[in-house]
Amino acid sequence: MRDRTAAKGLQRAELAKRTGCNLETVRYYEKAGLLPEPPRMANGYRSYDLTYERRLRFVLRARELGFSLDEVRALLRLVDEHDQPCAEAGRLASRHLVEVRAKIADLRRMERVLKDVVAQCGDGTRSDCPLIETLFRERGFR
Repeated sequence: MRDRTAAKGLQRAELAKRTGCNLETVRYYEKAGLLPEPPRMANGYRSYDLTYERRLRFVLRARELGFSLDEVRALLRLVDEHDQPCAEAGRLASRHLVEVRAKIADLRRMERVLKDVVAQCGDGTRSDCPLIETLFRERGFR
């Protein structure tokens, strides 16, 4: 049986619901140029077919993996151009992986500092506050 959306298309709210995405997020991605302007039905409503749904799922998954909007645009260009995209996609993903690893290292440093501060706070009977003193220090993790 053929999917009814292939013939009729989806309205924006249906597209959002099918992808588990907020309606405003769909609008935002359209304005950001990640989703092309869909055709309109006779009644003036936008009509999103399965191609739009697939593209939106791609964008949502890329964002879940932490890719920036510019990186998602670059990946979508590779999809649209169909010209040996794997090598370039791999380079883009490698750069992103370096950034993710740096964020993980930062999060580990933050965890250490917070763990130490929480341990210093103890039962809350201290008159000075290690957290507040830590926040007044110069930037950087110590």
